[in-house]
Amino acid sequence: MDFSSNIASQLNAGTILPEGIVIITLMFILIADLIGGRNTRTWLPYAAIAGLLAALFALYTAWDTPSTIGFLGSFNGDNLSIIFRAIVALSTLVTILMSVRYVEQTGTSLAEFIAILLTATLGAMFLCGANELVMIFISLEMLSISSYLMTGYMKRDPRSNEAALKYLLIGASSSAIFLYGTSLLYGLSGGETILSEISTNLVTADGVKSLGLAISLVFVIAGIAFKISAVPFHQWTPDVYEGSPTPVVAFLSVGSKAAGFALAIRLLVTAFASIVDEWHLIFTALAILSMVLGNVVALAQTSMKRMLAYSSIGQAGFVMIGLTAGTDAGYSSMIFYLLIYLFMNLGAFSGVILFSLRTGTDQISEYAGLYQKDPLLTLGLSLCLLSLGGIPPLAGFFGKIYLFWAGWQAELYGLVLLALVTSVVSIYYYIRVVKMMVVKEPHEMSDAVKNYPEIRWDLPGMRPLQVGLVLSVIATSLAGILSNPLFTLANDSVTSTPILQSSIINTRISQAEIPPITLNQ
Repeated sequence: MDFSSNIASQLNAGTILPEGIVIITLMFILIADLIGGRNTRTWLPYAAIAGLLAALFALYTAWDTPSTIGFLGSFNGDNLSIIFRAIVALSTLVTILMSVRYVEQTGTSLAEFIAILLTATLGAMFLCGANELVMIFISLEMLSISSYLMTGYMKRDPRSNEAALKYLLIGASSSAIFLYGTSLLYGLSGGETILSEISTNLVTADGVKSLGLAISLVFVIAGIAFKISAVPFHQWTPDVYEGSPTPVVAFLSVGSKAAGFALAIRLLVTAFASIVDEWHLIFTALAILSMVLGNVVALAQTSMKRMLAYSSIGQAGFVMIGLTAGTDAGYSSMIFYLLIYLFMNLGAFSGVILFSLRTGTDQISEYAGLYQKDPLLTLGLSLCLLSLGGIPPLAGFFGKIYLFWAGWQAELYGLVLLALVTSVVSIYYYIRVVKMMVVKEPHEMSDAVKNYPEIRWDLPGMRPLQVGLVLSVIATSLAGILSNPLFTLANDSVTSTPILQSSIINTRISQAEIPPITLNQ
């Protein structure tokens, strides 16, 4: 009896209750599709949404749980992982809403698509709390392989097949590089796989930082940079975004990216705590490259999906400012920005899906005059794009203010000034789309808009898409005005996570006692 209770306490399976709910939902969808066939397509998406809502509720009840370590140290269900897992689950929920009509119109199985999407969600959620090298790699591969499958899901579309092949080849290479970096960590730490033990064993007696540790750091960051699509590991992003089904792109741009940042925080501040200055320097370079290339190249794009692809590269550069700052405010502003980026980016993709379903194109020039035919779509897409550009009083403006302020307080003056300049550049290509949609002259209207079909929300799958668009627009509009509760939530997740607090103390020591910053006033 004592043995079984001891095993139960060491496993602490309650830490993965939200993931357990997602697994049950996934199994239910597979079995229901197997038994009911195509007759189940009308209600299966709502069953998946109900499962995700239940998982979100389980995450809410797990907040501030005293016992967060589960499965013999492999998983950490602390507040930091809870908020990142919530971002992933929310992104999947909105992605399902926007994918029902899109997938059905292509003639492929909706249940299989949702099953693969939930598998990717599981991988991302486990990755957000993974505390051990084997767990990290398995979660990363679970997310990656599911993403490859979703990218090539439209088998009849040659662009989707091409995108999947490119994603698979580059993704497999990045996984191998990441695995080599973690294997070096394993060897240098004397055979440890749990991150905290690795950190302890890496501190050598004479304090010398080995060359092997530096090589390991470079390889690990290369793998992480691929997942968050940071320059120069971004080559897959534009082609995959353009060729993939649009709902898949929406998930990759938010859910997969959030999991990548969660992995970056947990792995770097724990295993590489002894060389914090080095990885701060590397991420500074990655942030500079991502902000410049992402926002400048986006100016020349003619496809909405490619423009949003380069936009997401630039946005990743902005988020890396918080990671480079290494302070309470830096990490908090990262989480806050990812929370609002979830809604404004998914809202933009909802608008792109809606337009492509009605016109069959995603070229920016074809949006000309859309306001006269579809005011709701024009309003929703405009608000989300302006928020991505950082126009007040929308949520994106406050997200960037918090990020830039955290960077400025951490004395990253050059990085913040560059971010301000590139943010102004980004406003140009967002406003260009908005301006095109609201042209008033009939002769300026594009052919696609002239032949715009009658707006019918009663078609199968259109109502969930409308709900997803409206929810994203409302959240994007109100999250800026009511940003204090969200930022307090992000700040609490940072201040209550021990690994971040110890990292912040080390950063302050290395930076000659920079005073703490609080932005939740």
